[in-house]
Parts: sequence; structure tokens; C-alpha cells
Amino acid sequence: MRILTPFIMDIEASGFGAESYPIEVGLALEAPNRYCSLIHPANDWLHWDAGAEQIHGVPRTLLLAKGKSARIVASELNELLGAATVYSDGWVVDKPWLTTLFHAAGLAQAFTLSSIESILSEAQLAIWDATKAQVIQELHLPRHRASNDALIIQETYRRILDTV
Repeated sequence: MRILTPFIMDIEASGFGAESYPIEVGLALEAPNRYCSLIHPANDWLHWDAGAEQIHGVPRTLLLAKGKSARIVASELNELLGAATVYSDGWVVDKPWLTTLFHAAGLAQAFTLSSIESILSEAQLAIWDATKAQVIQELHLPRHRASNDALIIQETYRRILDTV
């Protein structure tokens, strides 16, 4: 089955290791609809990596001041996505962070998160990186912010859909 406009999720986190947790989640839905939320750290989410902060530009103080609780973010995601399948180009890290979010929220995840690679052909995978670089250059969006990265992934998919 060919998906014309997949919903894309991207998650930014407090670091890169096992102790890291989600700090921002973004969605690219049907154009032009997007969702993005900062996440207030749960009480037991203590790990903070200054290198990760430098990459995404979100200090912990901003999360404490402006972030929504894990429960609110998880509820909003379930409401927006229902039983949909959402895709990520960083599934190997995004899936555990999403699990961490829903665990802290005490809610069951209604939707499925899958790897974008699962809906790409080998020929499409071969041109993914070059196409994504072109999209990044053309869109001029700040990188490593969740909804911008989700939009970049969605646009990359859209461009390669009919090329091979």
C-alpha cells in the first residue's frame, strides 16, 4: 500500500543515553497541520546532557516553565492520532522516548509508531539522505526542533514518492 502523506513524529530528548527522556514532541499531519509541545520533566526525569541542550537549544528551565505534563501531552497525542500509524526516521530512539512519555503519563498509547524505512523501497532509501539534505536547504527551518524535523521528514518522503 502506498501512503501519500504519512503522519510523521519527531522527539527531542534530554540526552542520548538510556537515562534520557523526551523534552519535545512534534508531528507533521495533513498539510499544513502540525503539533508541537514541550514536555515538563516528570519528577524522576533527572538526566540532563549539556551537549543535547546545545543541539536542540531548549534549556531545562524552559521545560520547567513552559512544558506541559506528560499526561497532557500523551492525551493530546492520543486525541490527535487515534489508532493511526505514525512514522519516524529515528524510530530506534523515538520509540523508547515515546514509551517513557506514556509510562509517566499513566496512559496507554492509542497509535502505533513505525519506522519510515518500513514504507520505503530500496531505491527510495538510496536517495533519502540526498533528498533530505535538499529539503533542509530549501525550507530554511531551525533543525532539532521536533515539529520542524517532522515536517522535513514528511516533505522528504513526499518528494521521493514518485521519483523511483
